[in-house]
Amino acid sequence: MNKKKKPFLGMPAPLGYVPGLGRGATGFTTRSDIGPARDANDPVDDRHAPPGKRTVGDQMKKSQAADDDDEDLNDTNYDEFNGYAGSLFSSGPYEKDDEEADAIYAALDKRMDERRKERREQREKEEIEKYRMERPKIQQQFSDLKRKLAEVTEEEWLSIPEVGDARNKRQRNPRYEKLTPVPDSFFAKHLQTGENHTSVDPRQTQFGGLNTPYPGGLNTPYPGGMTPGLMTPGTGELDMRKIGQARNTLMDMRLSQVSDSVSGQTVVDPKGYLTDLNSMIPTHGGDINDIKKARLLLKSVRETNPHHPPAWIASARLEEVTGKLQVARNLIMKGTEMCPKSEDVWLEAARLQPGDTAKAVVAQAVRHLPQSVRIYIRAAELETDIRAKKRVLRKALEHVPNSVRLWKAAVELEEPEDARIMLSRAVECCPTSVELWLALARLETYENARKVLNKARENIPTDRHIWVTAAKLEEANGNTQMVEKIIDRAITSLRANGVEINREQWIQDAEECDKAGSVATCQAVMRAVIGIGIEEEDRKHTWMEDADSCVAHNALECARAIYAYALQVFPSKKSVWLRAAYFEKNHGTRESLEALLQRAVAHCPKAEVLWLMGAKSKWLAGDVPAARSILALAFQANPNSEEIWLAAVKLESENNEYERARRLLAKARSSAPTARVFMKSVKLEWVLGNIEAAQELCEEALKHYEDFPKLWMMKGQIEEQEGQTDKAREAYSQGLKKCPHSTPLWLLLSRLEEKIGQLTRARAILEKSRLKNPKNPGLWLESVRLEHRAGLKNIASTLMAKALQECPSSGVLWSEAIFLEARPQRKTKSVDALKKCEHDPHVLLAVAKLFWSERKITKAREWFHRTVKIDSDLGDAWALFYKFELQHGTEEQREEVRRRCENAEPRHGELWCSVSKDIANWQRKIGEILVLVAARIKNTF
Repeated sequence: MNKKKKPFLGMPAPLGYVPGLGRGATGFTTRSDIGPARDANDPVDDRHAPPGKRTVGDQMKKSQAADDDDEDLNDTNYDEFNGYAGSLFSSGPYEKDDEEADAIYAALDKRMDERRKERREQREKEEIEKYRMERPKIQQQFSDLKRKLAEVTEEEWLSIPEVGDARNKRQRNPRYEKLTPVPDSFFAKHLQTGENHTSVDPRQTQFGGLNTPYPGGLNTPYPGGMTPGLMTPGTGELDMRKIGQARNTLMDMRLSQVSDSVSGQTVVDPKGYLTDLNSMIPTHGGDINDIKKARLLLKSVRETNPHHPPAWIASARLEEVTGKLQVARNLIMKGTEMCPKSEDVWLEAARLQPGDTAKAVVAQAVRHLPQSVRIYIRAAELETDIRAKKRVLRKALEHVPNSVRLWKAAVELEEPEDARIMLSRAVECCPTSVELWLALARLETYENARKVLNKARENIPTDRHIWVTAAKLEEANGNTQMVEKIIDRAITSLRANGVEINREQWIQDAEECDKAGSVATCQAVMRAVIGIGIEEEDRKHTWMEDADSCVAHNALECARAIYAYALQVFPSKKSVWLRAAYFEKNHGTRESLEALLQRAVAHCPKAEVLWLMGAKSKWLAGDVPAARSILALAFQANPNSEEIWLAAVKLESENNEYERARRLLAKARSSAPTARVFMKSVKLEWVLGNIEAAQELCEEALKHYEDFPKLWMMKGQIEEQEGQTDKAREAYSQGLKKCPHSTPLWLLLSRLEEKIGQLTRARAILEKSRLKNPKNPGLWLESVRLEHRAGLKNIASTLMAKALQECPSSGVLWSEAIFLEARPQRKTKSVDALKKCEHDPHVLLAVAKLFWSERKITKAREWFHRTVKIDSDLGDAWALFYKFELQHGTEEQREEVRRRCENAEPRHGELWCSVSKDIANWQRKIGEILVLVAARIKNTF
């Protein structure tokens, strides 16, 4: 054994042994660790490697891609709801079942997206509209002013003063530099010397003369100051001969451009000059580079596929847009050579060519395409003479006899008799054209028209227009009994031929018949189709909607037919009778209304409102006995009905039969005692001046109906009228104990205290009322007005702010708040009010008043119309509208407002009620009250 040989050599290394670790020889890599160096294009050791993995470079790319695809499963990439950002299994194999699953999920996503699409689009549209309303463009903000420019007359426009020149004097009157031409000898002298002046005389600089900011004195830093062309090579002399020649040449060119060859004068034709300038301006709005790119692209398309018509058309239009019309014509004519069977290319060529050339092009097109209808139509349009047009169209019909468009164009040019002959031939060539058959029927006599329509039905058994026209024909010739049969037969025949009866289309046809005056046909169509395709429980609702739709389209006979049919199906439905009655009241005659109401009360005898409408109609017509007899019949059908008792009393009192009215009320109090009957009894005695009787009746009524606030109000008002302030206060106070939630009682007591000067007590009463009736706009409004009337405008504004916090959607408060503001802030306040109460009549009325105060007459009238349309029962709106028309409208406009107000019969409104409920005006009609209320209004807003 050799002593020098170590004992561990040849033995296996212990577990975990790392060579060199003890002496620190670690951290480096040798060739044995990574293998021999190889080129990227060297083949791999595996001879059976698949394509894409056969070289060392391919495998390195694959390994890098695999490293890149490793998922980042760090906590920062984890979301509690969605999980990891990527797919956890993306590194796994993508098999067929994975593909199927992905396809199913994609289909589900698409389906769900389609289901939500309409809702999402609607929401986006609403959001855009809301955004546009909140942030309108400047253009929209000035749109009303732009529209008003249409009303400015030419005289007003010319009388607008010119805007003054806001520039200062130096800008308005510029002193132009005086340029003195320097003699040529000056240049020659200085060029010969070749001196460079690099300094200036100090005597000049002290007067602010030639001191220049550039360093080096007069030596400018910009190169090119000396033109080498003007200097003779090799010398420093200026070539004066060249300057003279250039000057003369330029002058000759200018003179030749503007010279007049006839008279020799140098004049410019301004018209021709401007035309020439226009021809130089490109008519396209695009960039020059874009035009060049488009031209190059289209050229490539033409060369690649010369038989592609759109390429030629697009090229020609591009040149036309850029102003090169002749190039466009040449291109399109080349296109007709390459694509002789393309209709569009020929039509484009005809459009681009001038008159006679276009005719030649169209003639050439006809030779290539003898069956083209559009080319024949274009040929006819190019002709100016009617006879030439007819000749072209007849020639076209020889080649294309089955073209409806050609026949229609040809028939339109003919006289009625010739047109009838042509149409007879047309329906033979085009037997399936409904329009041609109907046109022929219109030109024929009654008997021949019937034959024509019968033939049309045989040829086209699936068209409803032929049947409707036949019904209209019979009606026009007096055979109304045939109309119903024809329409019924039409429905049966169309169903037999497999045509689905579309209810909306038939109703539309009926409306057209109504507008054309064919009433019987319209009603027959309505009766035939009104019940088709409707569920039994939806019939009434659907029919009422159809009737409203017909009224909106001004098809009144259609609506009448719908109501008649609905009343046949629902004879005992009070609501249908009422709607029919209101329809006749608004759109029919008095006789038709009364006839309908007679039928209505026969079917619905318990419907008091129908009896009352009938009686009122008779009374308004002046037939009081007939009204009495109707009410007597109503009594028999509805014994002890409060409404009918009070209607009878009103009828007698309005006709000055006061004793009769008293007897009726006494009878009503004994047989059907109600609070309203007692109230009407008190009022009758009050207005007739029997104060004691009124007070006695009021006391008796309050024993039975102490919780009826109107009786307490009347008691207090009678005492107030008699000057008994203490008794009036006591009556109101007692009433408020029994009826603490009656707003009018609180207002009456507060105003009574204010009238006698007790402002503090009035304020306390209103505060107490607001505690007992929170969120009551009427009480808040009275509190604000009380302070305003007392001159305490700051307190009024504070109270208004509190009121709007408590009642943010009260239109009455917002309308008052607008006019509490100073004039500049009113418009902003009105915008806020409209946001909170968009459809409140009080706010709309306040906006109308605002426009009125700003003298915007048209806008004010528009807002008044909108107000009375939304709430026709608001008397104040009608009164303000009438006052507005008195000041700014015509007599016709005033009468229109008055007539509409009388039809609406308004009952509410603060000003309106103060006049209409005044006992001095108890017998006045609506029109008279309107005039009285308008007279009370003062333009102080």
